[in-house]
Amino acid sequence: MKTTKLIIGIISIVLFVLIAFQSCAVGTVNILSESDEVSGTAGLLLAFCMLIAGIVGICTRKGRAGGIVAAVFYLFGGLMGISNYGTYSDLAIWSVLCFIFGIIFILTSLKKAKSDKSVEAGTKDTEEC
Repeated sequence: MKTTKLIIGIISIVLFVLIAFQSCAVGTVNILSESDEVSGTAGLLLAFCMLIAGIVGICTRKGRAGGIVAAVFYLFGGLMGISNYGTYSDLAIWSVLCFIFGIIFILTSLKKAKSDKSVEAGTKDTEEC
């Protein structure tokens, strides 16, 4: 599971550059066309949430709490993107990807918690013998 968190974190950091570039372009188009859409800003927020979650996920891949924090950032970014995608239709794709990454981080953190409990129970049994 540490490897999974590392790979997702690296992918998130790389995608940050792409999503931020796209969002800046969409934001510029929204300003020039004088539309009331905020899809460029929402994309930029999603990109920064992915960057923060990726860094947290890499730095705390061995722990359980860091996975939960990264998952919250992924889910928040996905929620921001999916609620404001407008004409920037790629934002829906990045939002779904954020939701998937967030769910993976939650599941790996829960699995880590279960394996920690089983290890603790196993060491208690050997100490009694």
